[in-house]
Amino acid sequence: MSTQYFMVLTDPVEGQDDAYNDWYDNRHLADVLAVDGFVSAQRFRLSHQKSPEGVASSSYLAIYEMETDDVDATLAVLMSRLGTPVMPVSPALDPQRLTLFAATALAAPKRRT
Repeated sequence: MSTQYFMVLTDPVEGQDDAYNDWYDNRHLADVLAVDGFVSAQRFRLSHQKSPEGVASSSYLAIYEMETDDVDATLAVLMSRLGTPVMPVSPALDPQRLTLFAATALAAPKRRT
């Protein structure tokens, strides 16, 4: 098995920050980690809320660690559950502000001498 990472940029619907964070922290992370291959998750909040002019940014980033040799199959299972009773999506999540990233290559760590 190899370690892979899946990153998700999101934003809440305006005025729904508390509901969004409650759902994400107390429901969604556990739902994702219930998918075989997902082993850990971290969430981050943008430290500076103001982006340079013309640069779009999201307020939240989640990084999921996977142990899998088939990233596409692992992500397919995740996506098949999304929006179902086992992985509901909160109406506080802004679907227009959702960006997904999957690893395209994994470089070997640099050896220390």
